Amino acid sequence: MRLLSIVVPCYNEQETVSLFYEETSKVCESLDMDYEIIFVNDGSKDKTMEELKKLYEAHKDHVKIIDFSRNFGKESGLLAGLEYAKGDFVTVMDADLQDPPSFIPKMLEMIEKEDIDIVGTRRVTREGEPKIRSFFAREFYKLINKFSEVEIVDGARDFRMMTRQVIDSILELKEYHRFSKGIFAWVGYKTVYLEYQNVERVAGETSWSFWNLFAYAIEGIVAFTVAPLRLATLMGIFISVLTFLGMIFIFFRALIFKDPVAGWPSMVIIIMFLGGIQLLALGIIGEYLSKTYMETKSRPSYIVKKYYD
Repeated sequence: MRLLSIVVPCYNEQETVSLFYEETSKVCESLDMDYEIIFVNDGSKDKTMEELKKLYEAHKDHVKIIDFSRNFGKESGLLAGLEYAKGDFVTVMDADLQDPPSFIPKMLEMIEKEDIDIVGTRRVTREGEPKIRSFFAREFYKLINKFSEVEIVDGARDFRMMTRQVIDSILELKEYHRFSKGIFAWVGYKTVYLEYQNVERVAGETSWSFWNLFAYAIEGIVAFTVAPLRLATLMGIFISVLTFLGMIFIFFRALIFKDPVAGWPSMVIIIMFLGGIQLLALGIIGEYLSKTYMETKSRPSYIVKKYYD
């Protein structure tokens, strides 16, 4: 019998995992296939693992648990779930029910009948989300799509269903710093998106702060485009040309008008401006260098403390 694998990264989701299983299992029972729900406990500090163990004891036929030795981040949780998933079809979902389980049958039908490899989802509204977060999210997608070689759809969620061939292709990418939204797009394959209105968390609070999302955005830009490096180079060229023209102007002004250039405040401002540009360029280079450094260490993306099969 065909198998559907559902990968669910969890971090401090003690209030939602039981609700998630209840809603998702109802949908999966209506399908003409077997299913497994793989919960990845990403070093939760609350009682998430205790709740997952209860689910495992009660539903061993369908519940699997990957328990990390510490918190490695959502990207590592996604990777672990995909590596452990055995299904012919694999779905990635959040535990907070912001990803509607009711979409699963439609996704499966589209893949089977319309020769589609990936059925993704995207939010068409961000109601209920802080306005400043929504603004920066939209600007992030605009920025990264200007430079990235693949399109990353605005509002796209990690929630998607993929065929086994797609999963195998994703797992061939061995990079340490992962940006799944970009990876899903980079591997290609025929993809369609289901649109829906924003859904609030069923319980608990999100662990994604503004600064967590900002760091994630930087990670995505650095992982999927070298445009910042090119921008630093172009800024350097522009400032160098501008400085050279300024030197010529000052030289001929002093030669013709015998008027030595005065004004230390302007000099200080220019020096500080150039210093800021240099630090910005070094910071950009440093971001890429740090990623290269971590890649060369060849550390595992996660460590599994125990796997409940």
